[in-house]
Amino acid sequence: MDIMQYVKCFIVGGLICLFGELVRTILLKRFYLDEQTSNTIMLIIIIVLASLFTGLGIYDKIGQSAGAGSIIPISGFANSLTSSAIESKSEGIITGILTNMFKLAGAIIATGIISAFIIGTIIYLLRG
Repeated sequence: MDIMQYVKCFIVGGLICLFGELVRTILLKRFYLDEQTSNTIMLIIIIVLASLFTGLGIYDKIGQSAGAGSIIPISGFANSLTSSAIESKSEGIITGILTNMFKLAGAIIATGIISAFIIGTIIYLLRG
């Protein structure tokens, strides 16, 4: 992997995060929302846009060019779920879309919960 691929990953991931920060700042300053509400709405906007771009085939093109820069932010998770749903829509709503989409999500959510439990336990034990 050459240095330019790393640069593309950095730039694309940074641009996704910059977009999120811009949305968050607009929500805070222009709409006078509190920080938690602004963060939540910003995440919803990024997830919806990533899902929409996946459905239109735009996010896959970005991912082919940028690699990990497009899958690290939360938009990559939205892309994965939307791609799974699109690929399995021919099998039906329940047996196709919901089952296959949440196979991926289940593994990620379980990993997050287990990691949070382990790290939380370590911090609890270190603080006494």
